Amino acid sequence: MEMIINFPGGLRVDAYFGPFTVKTDQPGMNGEPAEAPTPFATFLASIGTCAGIYVLGFCKQRGLPTDGIRIIQRQYMNPYTGLVGKIKLEIQLPPEFPQKYHAALVRAANQCAVKKHFEDPPEFDVYTKVTEMSESEE
Repeated sequence: MEMIINFPGGLRVDAYFGPFTVKTDQPGMNGEPAEAPTPFATFLASIGTCAGIYVLGFCKQRGLPTDGIRIIQRQYMNPYTGLVGKIKLEIQLPPEFPQKYHAALVRAANQCAVKKHFEDPPEFDVYTKVTEMSESEE
């Protein structure tokens, strides 16, 4: 898959892939609000939403209702590095959700592809390349 990352103005940086656009922004230097989440917030949201896809799939396969189910994600910073040191995903269930599926929901959420990439991170290769502008870009 290829993503095109561009700079539409201000502090915005957007990603385009297939028919989708993921917009990101930063708060302004003078406290102006951002028009979209920061790239890091979007990254963190991908963890919980990915787990949610697996929880949703588990429930749909078994004909279990998803009403009242939600995931609360909490990040805890490592005080020494300033980086996220721990992430907790709390799957909240309504009282009528069958107890026999609680542990299986946790196993399903743990199948999240984003989480698995933390366990076996990809190698990064960042480089520059000079390209010619097309006439329509000039």
